[in-house]
Amino acid sequence: MLIIAFTFAEPLWLLSLLLLPALMYLYRKEARKRHVTLQVSRLQAMKGIKTWVVYARNWIQSLRWIALCLIMVAMARPQQLWHEETIEADAIDIMMVLDVSASMLTRDFRPDRLSVAKEMAISFVSRRPYDRLGLVYFSGGAFTQCPLTNDRRLIQAFINNVQVGRLPDGTAIGMGLATAVHHLDNSESKSKIVLLVTDGENNAGELGPLTAASIARSLGVRVYAIGIGTEGIVQSPVRQNRDGSYQFAPRQMSFNTRMLEEIATMTLGKFYRARTSADLEDIYSEIESLEKTKVVNTTVRRTSEMFFWFLNAAFCLLILEMLLRWGPLRVITT
Repeated sequence: MLIIAFTFAEPLWLLSLLLLPALMYLYRKEARKRHVTLQVSRLQAMKGIKTWVVYARNWIQSLRWIALCLIMVAMARPQQLWHEETIEADAIDIMMVLDVSASMLTRDFRPDRLSVAKEMAISFVSRRPYDRLGLVYFSGGAFTQCPLTNDRRLIQAFINNVQVGRLPDGTAIGMGLATAVHHLDNSESKSKIVLLVTDGENNAGELGPLTAASIARSLGVRVYAIGIGTEGIVQSPVRQNRDGSYQFAPRQMSFNTRMLEEIATMTLGKFYRARTSADLEDIYSEIESLEKTKVVNTTVRRTSEMFFWFLNAAFCLLILEMLLRWGPLRVITT
């Protein structure tokens, strides 16, 4: 990363700019004494006497003041600061696997389980600037929404757009896990993990969750399994309307977490239970502390002197002022 800044090696010289107004005032005061006053009987006698030369003489002195200002700035030694920062990061490849079955719309979280899971996932992504992240969502089948990428804004946009109803209904945990592991197969990263967020038991898919976990273990992929949702009577979807919306009714919910615990144990990961939004936030924070990205920063600074540009500009203005004053704007006295 390259950062360019403008600075001064001797900034105290800039205080000399405060003398300019006083010098300009004294000069104009003395100039009035040197000017000859011509008295005429009527103002009409002066009509048409002003030409461009008269106007030019009024501002030609400003060239000298600008040149003096540039010289004072040059004395402060302006410099261009080049700040080069090299970042060497031992990044982690993370596939996020999100359950989008209809039960994720259950309203034991506000507004529902899926919305809270998405919000926490987006926040987690924002805190992983050097890692590659990807997104897989599943219900009755699995779909890769985004492969591994370093573009955090892109993955956050994909997470935000995840919706229920785009895949067949059901909970194919094995298919979601296997799809994520497939993307980590060719990864050269030393650390490869899967964040699996679900609220149900596997009831669909051609590949079982434990089989997918076995494949993950063979490839060195750790699975952090998060079971989201409460048990008991909650407002949950019972039927989908023709327009794609859902009808809700109180339902008795239960959650057998034994399978998720086995997946985490097999892959040397960890299982978490999230019953509230605060629980889910703490879980992501703990995973973040467990999976730290190793970053080494190397900073190189160098400067380029810029004062000669100001001196050159001042010299050119003085030459221009001299040529005009002794050329077309010259005053001839007798």
